[in-house]
Amino acid sequence: MPPVVQTAPDRDALAPSASPPAPAEPQRGRLRAAAGASGLTCVVLCLAGLLAGTYPFGPTTRNIVDLGQQYLPYHAYWRKLLLGEADGDLFLNWSSGFGSNFLGDVGTYLSSPFDLIVVLFPADRIELALYVVTVAKITAAGAAMAYLLLTLRRGPWPVAAVLGAAYALSGWTFNYGATVPMWLDGLLAFPLLCLVGEWARAGRRPVLGPLVVALAWIANFYTAYMATIGAAVVLLVRLVTTDDDRRRLAGLLRAARSVLIGLGLAAPLVTVVFFATRVADPTPPTAFEAVPWSEVFARLLPATASVATPALYIGTAALALALTLPFNRAVPPRGRAVWSAAVVLVALSLQWEPTHLIWHAGASPNGIPYRQTFVLSGLLLLAAWLSTAQGTPRLPALLGGAAVLAVLVLAARDSADIDRWTFPALGAAAGLAVLAAGCAFLASRHTASRVLPLLAVGLLVAAQAGEAAVTGARIERQQLSKVTWAPRLGPWHEDVARSVGRVDTWPNRRTDPGETPGGNDVLVVGGQGADYYSSLTSKVYSETLSALGFGYYAKGRHPVSLDNPVTDAIFSIGARTRSTPTAPLRQDALPEAAVTTVERAVPPLVTVRPGPAAGVRYGDSAFANQELLLGAPVYDMPAEPRRTPAGPGAVTLTGSCPAGSEVWLWAPEFTGSAALDGRPPVDFAGKAPSVRGPMQPLGTVPASGAVRIALHARHGGGPALPRQPVGCLVEDRLDRAVRELTATGATGVRVTGHTLTARLPAGSTGTAVVAAPRIPGWRCATDGAEPAPAARHLGLIAVPLGAGASSVSCVFRPPGLRLGGAAGATALLAMTAVALLDRRGRGSSGRGSSGRRQVFTARATRARSAGIGDG
Repeated sequence: MPPVVQTAPDRDALAPSASPPAPAEPQRGRLRAAAGASGLTCVVLCLAGLLAGTYPFGPTTRNIVDLGQQYLPYHAYWRKLLLGEADGDLFLNWSSGFGSNFLGDVGTYLSSPFDLIVVLFPADRIELALYVVTVAKITAAGAAMAYLLLTLRRGPWPVAAVLGAAYALSGWTFNYGATVPMWLDGLLAFPLLCLVGEWARAGRRPVLGPLVVALAWIANFYTAYMATIGAAVVLLVRLVTTDDDRRRLAGLLRAARSVLIGLGLAAPLVTVVFFATRVADPTPPTAFEAVPWSEVFARLLPATASVATPALYIGTAALALALTLPFNRAVPPRGRAVWSAAVVLVALSLQWEPTHLIWHAGASPNGIPYRQTFVLSGLLLLAAWLSTAQGTPRLPALLGGAAVLAVLVLAARDSADIDRWTFPALGAAAGLAVLAAGCAFLASRHTASRVLPLLAVGLLVAAQAGEAAVTGARIERQQLSKVTWAPRLGPWHEDVARSVGRVDTWPNRRTDPGETPGGNDVLVVGGQGADYYSSLTSKVYSETLSALGFGYYAKGRHPVSLDNPVTDAIFSIGARTRSTPTAPLRQDALPEAAVTTVERAVPPLVTVRPGPAAGVRYGDSAFANQELLLGAPVYDMPAEPRRTPAGPGAVTLTGSCPAGSEVWLWAPEFTGSAALDGRPPVDFAGKAPSVRGPMQPLGTVPASGAVRIALHARHGGGPALPRQPVGCLVEDRLDRAVRELTATGATGVRVTGHTLTARLPAGSTGTAVVAAPRIPGWRCATDGAEPAPAARHLGLIAVPLGAGASSVSCVFRPPGLRLGGAAGATALLAMTAVALLDRRGRGSSGRGSSGRRQVFTARATRARSAGIGDG
């Protein structure tokens, strides 16, 4: 706590200082606060991991939900790309999704400067690299907030450091940001954008301001959008409480200029993401439902975790200080009223659907509905600082804040989010905070004492850091017990990677690594598979694979591999690894499996089909759709397999197929088991609309030709089956189709980054089909002609061959790149003009009258002495 109790009335708070400090002093204090906040944040983060026993401080995995399925594999692939070891380049990822728009994924997951840290770590330490990236972002956010606090108002830098760390170690960080590292860039962006607002108010740094805006939006446009709204709120409050009408308008215009130029500079990446979002597989619409206020209040308390309620914890001591602001008469009335109103209105905006939609750019998100909570946490920390920067609030303010805190705790006492550690941690932190306030009060009475101020700060650090460490540890443990998780990378992944490396001959054929624990497997272990999990998974890719019998997670945005010889032939998958776990997956153990590799003859990546590109749509049978895309009949399909009830949730399917053919069951929404007579049961795990099960083999048709399949639903009720659930694959027909496609297909394929060139038999006619999804951005040509937008053949890239051709070439350019480049160039010119005008203006100011400089200096002195801005 500050060592001086603030007792001056409002008019004294605005009195000019007789001897303002030298300009270097505020800057030194800001740098000390930033360094202190980053150090404290780093220590507490590591302590929380140590208490939780999670990697890298223990054996337990941290890879929950998207951390294991998206961010870890993306960072593994990012390292490969930066070191020149990937199959694609910055524009196109050939490894996953059979060819996906990688620049869009970079802009969504990997464009933060912190993500470059991965190149400093070896390939087998990518989990450690991602943890370091996460810690670096969080500590930087704490440093930026501490720096901002001392820019807004002078005060003791140790207290600013503690409050900066409180912002970085909020419940939002532990519950959301630490497991969705890309959002952490928004946590950092908020205080940085508030600094841009301060520079705009003061007419300073006209070039650095737009650059900061651009960097924030490039690092993560999604949370930068929320941070920009939050910074706009702070700027408006500052303009209302500190400036006159003329300066308000000028500051507002300068801030708008910085934001517009910054957005223009970020446009080359942001527009690519925007256009990729437009063609992404849409998730089912989500209706926002506000949670009860008792649940909101509960999330202000320590050790609470939930993805359905706003994670508002900032620490009991920090929260108590924030709640003193409305009662603190040492703060000017207008400041108290406007800042308190801003906090309340932002809190209300979290709970009202129209403003909820504004926070989320017009679309209610699937999953966590309160992603903007870090902005409200930041506002609470600003309120805490403004109430205490000039000294410990007086007793009436402390009692008022404590009373409000008690009411909030009482209202939240029955919340389901309350953990067994919540109230013990709250009580301990509150007790230490009271002792810190007492020491600060005594220090104001005994000004000669050097021990009491240090003791006050030490107790405040202990209260804030200890409570945050317990909160972080408990949230990690709760998440591991409540949500899906993936084990750490281990021998299973290493064995698959070695197996893939031995047989990979891309682009002659694809090598699919099969399924390993986690998701986006090929990004970790190599190869070129179907598995792909991204917010930008294209609709055409998801729909094409679904029509062919592939499965998916995440409502269609995570298609997974299908081990089927027909689709392997379609997508030129000539080598495939298969893994059998040797032990159950555990949170505290590395995964192991027996890995085998199978190879088979498949057509080349580019094949030639007679006639024009197929414009027909897929039907409702995955087996018929596979034959349509392959161009040959390979299944024998019982038209109407007889369905006989066999008890609750049980059905028997009967039909007939050629002896020796392989029986496949396609039941994408079925959850349960299916068994062919005399064969072990096979599990199916469809769960519409989030999970779609892939088709699976059940066994070989006996000599009698009779097919009898017993289905048992896991949760009772009749199993949901499509019209044509059974197909019998005749291997000879498939082999014949593969030979025909190989004979007429490409004689050579060359892939470099985002281009593909294929040699065809001379005079080939019809349509060349590339075994890659026809996502927007592909342009193709024959025999060196001018490229034109690629055609589509049942979801794949198609190139009409006209009267005859001997080669085809295709190039991919992410949609929106040209438009974004034009916007970026325009913004760069605008920023250059602003820089030149500013330089000219400063030169003119230097040659102007000393009287004008004296007036400006006097105003600046009054502003500094009022405690309203040192920046």
